[in-house]
Amino acid sequence: MTSDFRVRVIFVQIKCRPGAAYRVAERIVDRVEATSEIYSTSGSFDLLAKFQLPSEMDPGLFVTSILQPIEDITDTYTIIGFNAFTPQTNPA
Repeated sequence: MTSDFRVRVIFVQIKCRPGAAYRVAERIVDRVEATSEIYSTSGSFDLLAKFQLPSEMDPGLFVTSILQPIEDITDTYTIIGFNAFTPQTNPA
């Protein structure tokens, strides 16, 4: 089975300086074209962001050169998505 993947989905958990989560989310939405969704979350990280990267873009380079330099981001944790399972799409 061959697939033609045009985008790569990554999820990034983002830790922010205290009190800066909403400001960081706004900066990401305004500055990062690949942004799909951002949620404020509870737990160890303040935000969970979904990005849709062109297949030729390296996820590590995206995170270290585009996301991490944004003011008030103190830490990130990246998860690469492989298949989406939704009521509309079932790749299995």
